[in-house]
Order: sequence, then structure tokens, then C-alpha cells
Amino acid sequence: MTEIRYGMKTRTRLSIDDTEARVRDALAAEGFGILTEIDVAATLLEKLGIERTPYRILGACNPQLANQALESEVDIGLLLPCNVIVYQDGDETVVAILDPGTMVDLTGNDAVQSVALEARERLERVMLAVGRLG
Repeated sequence: MTEIRYGMKTRTRLSIDDTEARVRDALAAEGFGILTEIDVAATLLEKLGIERTPYRILGACNPQLANQALESEVDIGLLLPCNVIVYQDGDETVVAILDPGTMVDLTGNDAVQSVALEARERLERVMLAVGRLG
């Protein structure tokens, strides 16, 4: 797993479809469901006629953690759900997840700190599970 300024990412040699399935399973094991799905490559092809390698955005949400965050900061919904991206990069598939700590950084509300920490711990386990795949 690699840290990036606003998230974390990992790479695997599994296909994008296999990787996405495993990401979904790992998220479910940590209490996250998928609220939104965006196939960016398909959208760009349909709307702009631009072909690109597969790129998908999954909007992951843990209802308990989302509720706790909303109780602390009602406008936190602007930062929900937690985006997970899965995309093809040459022979590898990349998975990256937004760091929930950005909620604390952007809001300046320390009350969301504990929620962000718990969410990050869960999402780190997702990344570790995906990173072990290939």
C-alpha cells in the first residue's frame, strides 16, 4: 500500500473485474456498501467519444460511521460517500481510496476525528486485503 496526499493506493496483477469484485467483498467485510457506481471510461466514450482504459469510481458508505459523522457535522455529506477508484494501468489494476482524515482537515471539526480514524482503519484493512491479491 502506498500513501498519497489525500488517500492510499495499491496495485495488483488481477484483472480490473476480479479486482473490483474483491474490493467489493473486502468493503462489505468492513461494513461498507456501495451507494454509487460510475464507469468513467464508458461515460467519456458515450458523452465525448473519448476512449480510455477502464476507470471506475465506487461510492462506499458505512451507515454507522456516516451517521456518526453527520451527527457531528451535518454538512459532512458534501464529503460522503468515501470514493474508491479502480482503474487499469498497463498490466496492473490500481485501487485507491480517499483518506477519511480529509474530512477532519477540510471541516476543521475535531468531533469527526474519531469517525475518520475508525473509517481509515477499516479502509486500510480493505487495501491490505486487495494488496495481498497479486
